[in-house]
Amino acid sequence: MDFALEVAGLAKTFDRPAVNDLSFKVRAGEFYALLGPNGAGKTTSLRMVAGLLKQDMGTIKVFGKDTVTDPIAVKQMVAWVPDEPMIYDRLTPLEYLEFVAGLWGIPAKEAQKNANELLDWLRLAPHAHERCEGFSKGMRQKVALAGALVHDPKLIILDEPLTGLDAGSARLVKDVLLSRVEQGCSVIMTTHILEVAERMAERIGVIAGGKLIAEGTLEELRAAGGRGERSLEEIFLELVGDDTFNDAEAA
Repeated sequence: MDFALEVAGLAKTFDRPAVNDLSFKVRAGEFYALLGPNGAGKTTSLRMVAGLLKQDMGTIKVFGKDTVTDPIAVKQMVAWVPDEPMIYDRLTPLEYLEFVAGLWGIPAKEAQKNANELLDWLRLAPHAHERCEGFSKGMRQKVALAGALVHDPKLIILDEPLTGLDAGSARLVKDVLLSRVEQGCSVIMTTHILEVAERMAERIGVIAGGKLIAEGTLEELRAAGGRGERSLEEIFLELVGDDTFNDAEAA
């Protein structure tokens, strides 16, 4: 079986352990949801996968390439979309996408084609020549997603991508992600919106205290605890407890 992502024995400590011996795999062409209470280490884990943080211990491989020994090859295959969109306010969406494509060394004609397709897909074409500084959170998040996809990544990493989006923008982002998965792309996403994970993810990993405590399809998670037809929310709360939502999110 081909794996888009292989995480083994991952550990990271700040003032306290944020990730502690975390191991899991994401299959090629799979939509994987990484769930956990606040402070579980989800964001820290994804930042290490994206190459934004270096792990203290453990290995991360993206399509067989190690993030430490072959970081450039990994980054060429990966897209990172954080919960707060990071774009250049003084640029228009089209300028921003062409700028990002240039950083990846994509030829100008191909970059323009990719940019225009993404702007159309995300319904940003009417705003292609407006500066991003006046955009809403939803529009900014769509521009950031377009920027992440412009180099046609094989693995998309998203940290709470739907936070603060209106229903229309959230639906559009979900449709774009599912379309990419249908085309063979792999997606790993964190979200506190458990209904989204239940509907979209093929497999779900639950972490607490920086460790994986459960993993599988929704049916497998139900079967593991004899949980019948319980919802993902009910299973999640049984696994981690509802008081953990009051903790502060780990870095």
